[in-house]
Amino acid sequence: MRVVLTTVLNASVTIDGQLYSKIDRGFCLLVGFTHTDTQAIVDKMIDKILALRVFCDDRGLTNLSLNDVNGQIMSVSQFTLYADVTGGRRPSFVNAMKPDQAKELYAYFNKALEAKHGPIATGIFGADMKVSSVNDGPFTIVLDSEELFK
Repeated sequence: MRVVLTTVLNASVTIDGQLYSKIDRGFCLLVGFTHTDTQAIVDKMIDKILALRVFCDDRGLTNLSLNDVNGQIMSVSQFTLYADVTGGRRPSFVNAMKPDQAKELYAYFNKALEAKHGPIATGIFGADMKVSSVNDGPFTIVLDSEELFK
């Protein structure tokens, strides 16, 4: 599982020219899955995301978590996080989980995330989404379960 986490002042998803969802200050998460991902890995990733202290305190130090700043979450499915470009100029997506399995795991991720954090905003799995965000910092972290949970 890979997640690109960016701290944002706001973020939104537009589908077919219509605003679908939006958040204010918090995390914009781009979420992708590979063949070996499980609900157990998703649960560990959620715990890691929610525990990260990446927001500045009153001294300018990154000591605050999402909960400390009453932050919101935007979760957007992104199979392209598993693009393989080692063989040429056109990406291969053979390392990405098959869509039917990924859709199910993404739904689990969002439901489990809401259970621990509260309501979140999302896109629609497989839709042509326009994701917009105003990065805060910017502060962007790539979380890869294969590196984090060896």
